Amino acid sequence: MSREQLEGHLQLFAELGVTGVRREHEWRARAEPGVVSSPSSAPSPDPPSPNPEPRTPDPGSRTPDSYLAAFVSAAGTLEQLRVEIGPDCRRCKLHTLGRTQVVFGVGNPDADLMFVGEAPGADEDLQGEPFVGRAGQLLTKIIEAIGLTRSQVYIANVIKCRPPGNRNPEPDEVEQCEPFLFRQIDGIKPKVIVALGKFAAQSLLRSNDPITKIRGREYKYRDAILMPTYHPAYLLRNPSAKRDVWEDMKRVREILNA
Repeated sequence: MSREQLEGHLQLFAELGVTGVRREHEWRARAEPGVVSSPSSAPSPDPPSPNPEPRTPDPGSRTPDSYLAAFVSAAGTLEQLRVEIGPDCRRCKLHTLGRTQVVFGVGNPDADLMFVGEAPGADEDLQGEPFVGRAGQLLTKIIEAIGLTRSQVYIANVIKCRPPGNRNPEPDEVEQCEPFLFRQIDGIKPKVIVALGKFAAQSLLRSNDPITKIRGREYKYRDAILMPTYHPAYLLRNPSAKRDVWEDMKRVREILNA
């Protein structure tokens, strides 16, 4: 982090009323993404234990970061999160399996509509931006079909690094990375989240139901409406499914315009 970025963070903390920063290991450990406390729990005056018990975050509830986000801009929240992840994240084994870079997310931090895919592919890994290959070009057309542009929505993935051979992310990889996605959602506060494909939908909903069963249904999710639909890559292989996705996107447009 540069001196200018550090000064900006300290100024933000001062505006929030933070009068000091502790540097002990226990204080830093509280920021680990796998350690998430319940927002409904009252803060304890006692210092945290040296080895806090990790708890799996509830995907349908907000994290403590969402309360801080209420006082700062969405863009600022996302930038803080990007800095925390870092350009060379080593939290899971994917950094040893050929990934080129972290693919954080792209779009409007104040978007009402957010798309969540599975993981970066080869093109995304090279360019550092989600959905830029053939499937991404189709997604752009889908977005434009409901009267929006890519710059007006936000696009991210469940995990930020490309799995080798574009295989599905493995549970330990998802465990390390999905808390960052939750914090992106809480910072952006979209009105609608579109889960693209089986993996994204099942990960967000904690469900094993096939995409054919949950596609087009509406779910309440972290103060948003979650709509699962087919992944653009699936549409490239099965063009007849585009009609179903169009019906889903028309419903998304209705919700956004309500």
